[in-house]
Amino acid sequence: MIAGGCRCGAVRYTLDVADVPPIYCCHCLICQTGSGSAFAMQAIVDESTLHASGPIEAYRLAALSGADAAHMVCGTCHTRLWNTNSARPGLTIVRAGTFDASDTLIPRLHIWTRRKQPWIVIAEGVPQFAETPPMAEFAAILRVR
Repeated sequence: MIAGGCRCGAVRYTLDVADVPPIYCCHCLICQTGSGSAFAMQAIVDESTLHASGPIEAYRLAALSGADAAHMVCGTCHTRLWNTNSARPGLTIVRAGTFDASDTLIPRLHIWTRRKQPWIVIAEGVPQFAETPPMAEFAAILRVR
């Protein structure tokens, strides 16, 4: 089981999974703006594995694709915790930086590196894509152990 939560501690969540889900980093402008940082570190999990408590609020918006996106934030400190998207039913994108053990995470790939900040150095051998990779390739990299 993986645990995490917001910065103020009002929201806590667990992921009912045996292992840490695969992590990827997105360097697109939307992720930079949404995270307030150089990239967003994320994990894709089955929606049924996420169990949360606390003052969770949904911020809804239309994604660039036109799909309905819901970003879940702490109602107290407004930390972004996870999001869902109608284009990917049943999946949740968790902000991996909110995992309790986020300091142990190693990303499997980086996407949208054409927007990457010039001072970010991606480790040799870690796959990277200038934009969004083909879904089959993206999924295959995340499945590799």
